[in-house]
Amino acid sequence: MRTALLALATSTALTGAAFADGHATDIVGTAAAAGSFTTLLAAAEAAGLVEALQADGPLTVFAPTDDAFAALPEGTVEGLLADTEALTAVLTYHVVSGAVMSGDLSDGMTAATLNGADITVSLGEGVMINDANVVAADIEATNGVIHVIDSVLLPPM
Repeated sequence: MRTALLALATSTALTGAAFADGHATDIVGTAAAAGSFTTLLAAAEAAGLVEALQADGPLTVFAPTDDAFAALPEGTVEGLLADTEALTAVLTYHVVSGAVMSGDLSDGMTAATLNGADITVSLGEGVMINDANVVAADIEATNGVIHVIDSVLLPPM
């Protein structure tokens, strides 16, 4: 368990600077510099959440990649973009108040998201948030931390 976290943290420490081109920036700037979060950033803009993600924080964002959004059933992204309330519920389900680093996680822990619903951490051969795999962790920004996940978290309805 600890080995999986250490391996994940080590692999990300090597790539973290590439996200922000070596310059300290907020969560939005860090995600934009990575180039693989265009759908997430467009959704945040459509929901009016960009300023919140640029605020002082700290915040922890479990950020689905463009590939994660593309894997959703056809029409899901378009449907969310047309329904600001649902879009906001989904996006805020990816954000936790405070800076939660991978070393802070424990198996079975839950965390309240800004959506109000909890997410659950599982540690095994890797780190999972609900059913999403964390593929890169501990990417620091000036106002928090990003953990990259391979699927979109959908809040309980």
